[in-house]
Amino acid sequence: MTRPVLTPEEIRAAEAAAIKAGTPSYALMQRAGAAAAHALMEAWPEGEVHVLCGPGGNGGDGFVAARHLRQAGRSVRVFLLGESETLDGDAARAASDWDGPVEPLSAALEHTPDLVIDALFGAGLSRPLEGAAAQLAARRLPTLSVDVPSGLDGLTGQPRGAVFQADRTLSFAALRPAHLLRPGSGFCGAVEVADIGLAVDSDCHENTPGIWQDALPAPQSDTHKHSRGRLICVTGGPSNTGAARLAAMAGLRAGAGLVTLLSPPSALNINASHVTAIMVRAFSESRALAEAARGADCAVIGPAAGVREETRADTLALLSTQCSSVLDADALTVFAAEPGTLFDALRPEDILTPHPGEFARLFADLIEVSDNRIEAVRRACARAGAVILLKGPDTVIGEPGGRAVINTHASPWLATAGSGDVLAGIIAGLRAQGMPAFEAAAAGAWLHGEAGRRLGHGLISEDLPDVLPAILRECLEKGAGEA
Repeated sequence: MTRPVLTPEEIRAAEAAAIKAGTPSYALMQRAGAAAAHALMEAWPEGEVHVLCGPGGNGGDGFVAARHLRQAGRSVRVFLLGESETLDGDAARAASDWDGPVEPLSAALEHTPDLVIDALFGAGLSRPLEGAAAQLAARRLPTLSVDVPSGLDGLTGQPRGAVFQADRTLSFAALRPAHLLRPGSGFCGAVEVADIGLAVDSDCHENTPGIWQDALPAPQSDTHKHSRGRLICVTGGPSNTGAARLAAMAGLRAGAGLVTLLSPPSALNINASHVTAIMVRAFSESRALAEAARGADCAVIGPAAGVREETRADTLALLSTQCSSVLDADALTVFAAEPGTLFDALRPEDILTPHPGEFARLFADLIEVSDNRIEAVRRACARAGAVILLKGPDTVIGEPGGRAVINTHASPWLATAGSGDVLAGIIAGLRAQGMPAFEAAAAGAWLHGEAGRRLGHGLISEDLPDVLPAILRECLEKGAGEA
């Protein structure tokens, strides 16, 4: 299953298209309100409900939900922000169809209900909550929010002051960015998406196996080690070899048939003493690295490579070959003063895996849209001409054509040294086997998160590659079963 993501602007466009095609706007509101009532009754079969209605369409959904709840025999009270006489359009019609009293929002502060439906403001909120709305948000009662928790920017996931803490959130037609992006996702609780009859066409999705499962590489009966993908990982000097070894082992566990560590001659013996299934090879200059890359399908460069001229030259040498590359850490930072040089060398099959600081060094002018991580990544991909994975608890992956996924399948236990090196290796291992770059990055992020979840407390980065085979087997078996 894949879950699309629509921005507030895109959901308004979808509603407008449905109305233009003949669906009455009030019918959409009726479906939304009925879905909200159903969601509340499913989650909480008993208890008095206070429905907090705002002055717009979100409030109209609340009035419809209240009517359905009362018809189902639930005890319901409705509170409105503003005056009933100021409502217009479908919201006014929904209010008139409600046959119970409408109390001022401030009166809700005098009571403590069992449950709250937060239908004050939707994803398009552009100002902070004030007065009674802000005070009610601070009460932290069991809450179902309609669309997004009131007080949350639906596009960026950023709070606009006080925010309702929802136990459950009901969205319509698709997810909103705020349901997945931090810190917004932390206010949403469990998020359900209701179908209200809108056509959904989105190039942004939640990252789930349904996005990339069909592209996972699987060996055939005549497969040999060379056809399973040849991966090279570039190491730093004698005291900086561990990060690349983590990437190499992750690539091997992700399925690459041949993995080689390429290092300066001074680091060759150190690498050789630490690996068995991974080959080692020395190179002395960038030209020799490029020659080695001509026999490979994918390369990883950057982990502990050092921010130095040699790393810059080695990265450009790799990008001059047919070998696709995963660039991480120092291979990104080394271009901070001249990002255009890097962008000119990148190809669509290359993958950049920056954390926010590294992203800011390469795309300094995109800091102004950094709260909108999806838009920032899309602009960066268009500029760089490559796939970009912006790390975080809400990792965003994009490609130059505009597709994007948001990965929330992560684990706080992954906040440990070397975790990002393993991620780069997983992605490169999949890419070496021929998996398309965007799908390899999306799969790598999810697999990395799943490995962290399974290991949990006490994990170290060396543990992560060892759990990959079982996870990959399950993904392949599930994909085959659904085919």
